[in-house]
Amino acid sequence: MRLPDKTCGLEEAIARIKDGATIMVGGFGVPGTPFALIRELVRQGQRGLTVIKNDANERGLGIDHLLAKGQVARLVTTHIGLNSRAVEMMNAGELEVEFNAQGILAERVRAGGAGLAAILTDIGLDTELANGKQRVEIGGRTALVETALRADVALIHADRSDVFGNLGYVATARNFNPLMAMAADLVIAEAEAVVPLGGLVPDAVQTPGPFVDHVVGLPALSEEYAVVRR
Repeated sequence: MRLPDKTCGLEEAIARIKDGATIMVGGFGVPGTPFALIRELVRQGQRGLTVIKNDANERGLGIDHLLAKGQVARLVTTHIGLNSRAVEMMNAGELEVEFNAQGILAERVRAGGAGLAAILTDIGLDTELANGKQRVEIGGRTALVETALRADVALIHADRSDVFGNLGYVATARNFNPLMAMAADLVIAEAEAVVPLGGLVPDAVQTPGPFVDHVVGLPALSEEYAVVRR
């Protein structure tokens, strides 16, 4: 069987995202954030988006461009303290924000990728994070029901990809990317290097190609990626 070539242009890939979509975005601060994909999403202007990301990036960077154009209706995240615009929009009622403990966000995404409905945890009990959430008793212990997270689309940054979409990451830029690639119906990956099929050592593949729908090669890295290279 001949494996398909999944490479495509940036504009074509992002055009598959519809208004009102739920989008997972990889990254932890700068490392692993798909800035080129985000920039094209800003340019195309899809609106009413729900964004699931560890953070809101800093002002003038990444997710902040989506916020500045009013494209995000809801943000599911762990913190927004580095982005004053996100804080201002939340306080003004212009942006709905759902906060999660960082490990819980990762585990909810992992559960979504594994086909689970929810996870049970005692993390967040007796805090504001538990407000409105279902509680259950198991073995004499109280646990919160944290629903699994899935998305219509995941935007992923990889260091390398082959044309079939087998992905590899560098160091901490791996972060949320492999989990999110398993938990979305449509997965678009940008890669700093795209090689022919067979060009990756099997042990270097950290996201298998069957999870990936489209691969966008990056001919050059913008200044937003520079902090990773310093």
